[in-house]
Amino acid sequence: MSVVVLRGLIVLGLLGSAWVHLDLWLVGYRDIEVIGPLFLVNVIAGVVIAVGVACWRHWLPALAAVGFGAATLGAFLLSVTVGLFGMQGVLDGSPQLLAALAETVCVLGGGLWLLAMARERDPR
Repeated sequence: MSVVVLRGLIVLGLLGSAWVHLDLWLVGYRDIEVIGPLFLVNVIAGVVIAVGVACWRHWLPALAAVGFGAATLGAFLLSVTVGLFGMQGVLDGSPQLLAALAETVCVLGGGLWLLAMARERDPR
């Protein structure tokens, strides 16, 4: 897989996660204390990191994509298992599955991009 395609997939993952969180924020999550503002932060961070991945060929946006995906997916898994900030999430539903898939793409894609950049630096 080419690095350009990989970066495109990462951008789609970031924007997909941001879209799901924006949609949920607009339909009422904005009124949930702590979770509402965090969903909005997720939207903004996803878009900013997506721009970074698309425009900057550097290890930092790749690492940011991995961190974004891992943190968001981790928070979701916490919410469905033990609860998060007083909210108990559910594991089923289209938005949840789409966001989980998008965040997995961020983690795996960002990791693969980091590996590709490391191989470019040391082609042994």
